[in-house]
Amino acid sequence: LRRSVIGGVLLYKVLAPAHVRERCRFQPTCSTYMILAINKYGLIIGVTKGIKRLLRCKPPNGGEDYP
Repeated sequence: LRRSVIGGVLLYKVLAPAHVRERCRFQPTCSTYMILAINKYGLIIGVTKGIKRLLRCKPPNGGEDYP
């Protein structure tokens, strides 16, 4: 299941329009962050951290943020 979720995130990185992918305010990007979080914390906690990160992606937030 972990590989399926990571595969979905990688598919998003390939198929999402460029204007959507390039608007990320954080480094690493939100999709890369979710993959790192899943690998570090496991599927449930990693996806939860990734979703929380996506919800923070609005001004004035941004900058470097690693899981």
